[in-house]
Amino acid sequence: MTKSDREIMEIFEAYDLTETVWSAAALTGHDPKTVKRYVEARDSGRNPYEREPRPKLIDAFLEKIEEWVEQSKATIRADVVHDKLVKMGYPGSARSTRRAVNAAKTAWKAGKRRTYRPWIPEPGRWLQFDWGEGPKIGGRRTWLFCAWLSWSRFRVVIPVWDCTLGTLVACLDTTLRRIGGAPTYLLTDNAKTVTVEHIAGIPVRHPQMVAAGRHYGCQVVSCVPYDPESKGGAEATVRIAKADLVPAEANLLPAYDTFAELADACLIWCDTVNTRWHRATGQIPTDRLDIERTTLHVLPLEPLALALGEERVVGSDRTVSFNSVRYSTPPGYTGARVWCRVVGDELSITARTSSGDLSEIWRHQLSTPGVPQIIDAHYPDHPDGRSVHQPRLRPRSEAEVAFAGIGPGAGRWLKEAGPAGASRIRAKMAHAVELAAVLGSDRVDQALGLAAAAGRFAEDDLVSILEHIAASKPVGQVVRADEAHSVQNGTIAWQALGRQQTAAGESMAD
Repeated sequence: MTKSDREIMEIFEAYDLTETVWSAAALTGHDPKTVKRYVEARDSGRNPYEREPRPKLIDAFLEKIEEWVEQSKATIRADVVHDKLVKMGYPGSARSTRRAVNAAKTAWKAGKRRTYRPWIPEPGRWLQFDWGEGPKIGGRRTWLFCAWLSWSRFRVVIPVWDCTLGTLVACLDTTLRRIGGAPTYLLTDNAKTVTVEHIAGIPVRHPQMVAAGRHYGCQVVSCVPYDPESKGGAEATVRIAKADLVPAEANLLPAYDTFAELADACLIWCDTVNTRWHRATGQIPTDRLDIERTTLHVLPLEPLALALGEERVVGSDRTVSFNSVRYSTPPGYTGARVWCRVVGDELSITARTSSGDLSEIWRHQLSTPGVPQIIDAHYPDHPDGRSVHQPRLRPRSEAEVAFAGIGPGAGRWLKEAGPAGASRIRAKMAHAVELAAVLGSDRVDQALGLAAAAGRFAEDDLVSILEHIAASKPVGQVVRADEAHSVQNGTIAWQALGRQQTAAGESMAD
């Protein structure tokens, strides 16, 4: 029976103390032959803690087993090997054969295992990208486009609504312009937007991706299946981005209410990971990017419009026309060029943002002619839709300029008096200018504003309001004269007239 490590150490300590096998055996309580065996193993340089293999019946047939494993490339079954050995005179059990075959296969695979040469990237040659599923916004799925510049370790993450070809080209354009140039190769997985099919193991590239490569001066290549050297960097970017951006139980991130919040979170994340020390290089990715930019190719001024869609110009009404239907765009893109493309039953509108990135600014449901898609949020200056436009105050004559110079209350009075059909407006304006010269513009302007609010445009209304203000009486609530309200005094005070006389007569009788 094999001794434990503690018992073996006790044997060695007793032997080193007495330097005799019999004395060490007496001190430890073990057989002298056992003590001698462990001491001889230590003195000969063998590991005394490992049990020495005992001779087995199958040892004489091991070379034959290794030969069969080599010929079958480790595919031969153990039961077949055992039948062959029995015919050759092997008297052992099938279990011993199975153990020997497994050991031979393990040794053969270790010698034939695929090895990888470490990949040392060069500046300006490789950009890897991949897709990762993003968080849901309003119950709708999003995707994260993750790119990784191999030499500088500079990462770019862009949120999108889909993984279509147009979106891919838009993300590539944004990524290349963010890093400041185009590398030699764009390396990615074998997605249908990049590789149409494989024929005899040869990938057939998508024609529009080939056109995109020519446009940007890059060669689009796909990864070799099961090759970690060509996929590890991009997949690591996807894994890290999802761990930090997608809400989960592990990070307890709150859900995103809008797509803009997710886009801002991705920008903040990119700034964070690109400005801290990278573990592999020991440098900051943004600092290495400044060096790698000197080896990148110059980008074309315009994106690849073929994949982005049809080009349109946003009109002064913040809309674009696509297939005879008008679609609204967010504020800030009036007069800008945008690209429209159909994605399923939706229309995607892509534009270059203020930061220079190419991004999807809005997505509409496809409509038919006569049914425009106008979003109220795109017109914050028209909260109630298109209403009746109020005329602007544009004084021309000296009298008009003098009246408008009284103050904003004069403008309000004129805007209300005109639609109300007030009579002798010019004469009342001249009278207000005279009053402003005597009483001051501030007081007359206040009175004009109150008159406009109350709808009082009669001859003496302005003077009456000025007398009320001069008496230092509070203005109170302004009541507009209409069918429901009257500015005349009420008759409720007359109700007590008879009662007062009756009360006076009774007091005289008493």
